Amino acid sequence: MDWVAADYSSLLWWLDMTGTFVFGLSGGMLAVRRQLDLFGVIVLATAAATAGGAIRDMAIGDQPAAVLRDPSYLLVTFAAGLTAFFLHRLIERASRPVMLLDALGLGTFTIAGTQKALIFGLHPASACMIGVLSAVGGGVVRDLLVTEIPRVLREEIYAVAAIIGAVLVVLGDRSGWPPLATAAIALAATFLIRILSVRLGLRIPRAP
Repeated sequence: MDWVAADYSSLLWWLDMTGTFVFGLSGGMLAVRRQLDLFGVIVLATAAATAGGAIRDMAIGDQPAAVLRDPSYLLVTFAAGLTAFFLHRLIERASRPVMLLDALGLGTFTIAGTQKALIFGLHPASACMIGVLSAVGGGVVRDLLVTEIPRVLREEIYAVAAIIGAVLVVLGDRSGWPPLATAAIALAATFLIRILSVRLGLRIPRAP
């Protein structure tokens, strides 16, 4: 079954790279909006892109964290920061670009975190928790660096979307679905739930 392990390893790497770039871009775009300089843009992009994965790896005991072992993570993060710095006007033409990028990053890191936790033998409930932590961790650090209340604590359906995506990954793993199909379904569900929650103004109840 070495080919199965190889497929999972390759899928996780690509999910990590995608999530790293997308979250890095969201961090860079937020930095540009806050009128930070190039160094500030790179710092915020790096924080948003790598914090979630580092939290995940520390929690499951994969040390040193992947971001410290594989230089690809920092290269992708640097590329995301430069993209935001030089192409922010083009990106801003999209409707709410930071939210869209954040939703995509939320989905990719949810899947990567949950699948990696399952590979390390964690219980499905624990794997879901790791998936959610890795998905929201980068956004929390990004928001705190610019003195914002993290979106996971104040915005529309956010962590709930990640929880649903993580549960779908666990169900796919238990049901023997192909890894790529599982990832695609979970990513689509997480992304669409997050986007629809914003479009429709859905919120978790607040204290009266």
